[in-house]
Amino acid sequence: MKTAWKRYLDASLIFKITIALILGIAVGLIFGEQAAVLAPLGDLLLNLLTFLIIPLILFTMMVGINQSSIGDLGRMGGKVFIFYVFSSAFAIMVGLTVASLFQPGTGMQLQGNETFDVPDNPGVINVLLNIVPSNIFTAFTELNLLGIIFTAFAFGIALSYMRQSSELESLGDHLYKTVNALNEVTLLVLKAILQYVPIGIFAIMAETVGSQGFATLLSLGEMVLVLYAALIVQILLYTLVLLLFKVKPGQFFKQARTPMLTAFVTQSSSGTLPLTLTAAKNLGLSKSLYGFSLPLGATINMDGAAIRIAVSAVFAANLVGDPLSLSEMLMVVLVGTLASIGTAGVPGAGIVMIATVFVQLGLPMEAVALLTAIDALVGMGCTALNVTGDLVGSTVIDKNEQKRKTA
Repeated sequence: MKTAWKRYLDASLIFKITIALILGIAVGLIFGEQAAVLAPLGDLLLNLLTFLIIPLILFTMMVGINQSSIGDLGRMGGKVFIFYVFSSAFAIMVGLTVASLFQPGTGMQLQGNETFDVPDNPGVINVLLNIVPSNIFTAFTELNLLGIIFTAFAFGIALSYMRQSSELESLGDHLYKTVNALNEVTLLVLKAILQYVPIGIFAIMAETVGSQGFATLLSLGEMVLVLYAALIVQILLYTLVLLLFKVKPGQFFKQARTPMLTAFVTQSSSGTLPLTLTAAKNLGLSKSLYGFSLPLGATINMDGAAIRIAVSAVFAANLVGDPLSLSEMLMVVLVGTLASIGTAGVPGAGIVMIATVFVQLGLPMEAVALLTAIDALVGMGCTALNVTGDLVGSTVIDKNEQKRKTA
């Protein structure tokens, strides 16, 4: 027994996750809806990962801020935001292009009896206001990532000032050592939790496959295939971007594959954040960069969701026999990019984004209800791409910063 446990610990995490995925699919197909009995094991994984989000963001950002100057942080922050906005807009264009080639939904008809209550879209203004929490503890308990990022940034800047002050330097240095130690303790806890990740992934995969089955996949299979084709195109474009910045794709994806697979199964960008931060650390990225770029990306940068918006819009237009015009496609790009920011942190954000775009274009809301049937199937791939986009952005910006410093 002890030898078997040691072998498990010694095996690579990606190998264990791959085996867990295969076994989860097999159990889901064999036992169907009965596989739901494994759900608590999957819920435990999500709880464990979510449990670490606050200390990881708080301590990683505070340590990272104190390793760079304010000017560097401002410059990197600007680059991160610009990358995320353009990345989301470009992802929508990729989705529209691929969907226009394959035209999913052509020949299908709405039954007219599908209903769906669309959650409210908070809008860009409310999301921006939500960056500054009225109560720190509320931001923590509600897992308001933007509020947590702001809190970490504010206290990180204050700590940096203390360390540079002649009167408070001693206190600042002591506090920095404490924060740095808490960051290392958090990473040790994460290391232990990683050993449970394969078990949780096995349970989530079994439940998802068991509940979805083949019936849903067959009825909307074309839509699913077109969406995944667009996701693959986007990953190929990421590879091209990495090559342009002289980053070895093999080395990048070797570290990125664990958070990608975990995001694929859990369908949670924020829940995967601990693993994404670990991947950035293993890639040798600057802590002062990825400490805020990845938490921010998990909230507002949703390339996978952007592609989903585009493919869903083409699908819905074809359902009613009125394909999108060029002007309507441009509207999808504009509204979809704003929606990806305006629905940050909202549960079921993908569906909210789709509904927001459909309202602007006058597309039938019944199609949104139809698309919820494959929400889990498409959400898996889209979330994996969201996480990949965050890591690609952080990697190329880090490479650009290194080049600037050596110039």
